[in-house]
Amino acid sequence: MAGQFYAGTGAELARQVESCFRDRRGPGELPPRHRLSQRSLRAAVVPHAGYPYSGPIAAHVYARVAAERAPETVLVLGVDHHGLGGAALSDRAWLTPLGPVEVDHELVRALARSPLEIDEKAQSAEHSIEVQLPFLQYVLPRPRFVALQVRFGRFEFLRDVGRVVHEATKDRDVLLLASTDFSHYVPSATAERLDRMAIEAILAGDARRLYDTVVENEISMCGVAPTTALLCALEEERLTARLLRWGHSGEAEPMRDVVGYAAIAIDAPSSPAPPVK
Repeated sequence: MAGQFYAGTGAELARQVESCFRDRRGPGELPPRHRLSQRSLRAAVVPHAGYPYSGPIAAHVYARVAAERAPETVLVLGVDHHGLGGAALSDRAWLTPLGPVEVDHELVRALARSPLEIDEKAQSAEHSIEVQLPFLQYVLPRPRFVALQVRFGRFEFLRDVGRVVHEATKDRDVLLLASTDFSHYVPSATAERLDRMAIEAILAGDARRLYDTVVENEISMCGVAPTTALLCALEEERLTARLLRWGHSGEAEPMRDVVGYAAIAIDAPSSPAPPVK
């Protein structure tokens, strides 16, 4: 997606990521250069549209990632926009104009059990995971990640995906990200009203409520599947969620119908660095 959703060269991309942090819709400044020795960020919800539209919203989450102890691995749960897979993992290194991004192959092996499976073809046309990588490359010194693309399905299927994620990550130092945009191509007032309903369910940590709210109100939240699976994975943990910012594409340029975006941080009590193995 280089040259489409984000800039096509390394220098341009670095400047574009920095502009997202500096944007008035973003944090307003570049991330801090020094990290805390602990981390409270357990998971987050981030948008995945073109950087001029959703990048500043996403930057709120990545400013948090930059400010705290770096995780050993980031698991990005993305959307299956094209219907190519079910719960599809990738076990190959990914590449952006900022360079290669290493995959945590050990975590992939732990995740690769039903209903999850390694399926590189399913990832081939998808952007929702890829657009997170330049931000991770900017805020983490040596990012390792795992891509998990989750197709929409019955709640029971998404709950099963979440349970596998929980079991595979519970004893590992993993930051979870769910990649999603919210309402698509509706007036901004409608997007805000509908999106708030979905966001309230996420802030409550209630996977079933989120799923039912989106389905029953026909909210065009493309990433309800990965976000539901993420909430299912975390349901046994004592966490606190906070909306960092909601916005929409009409803030970037005038348009009648907009796409909604949200940056949501999900925090646990601060944890120190894990012991050296």
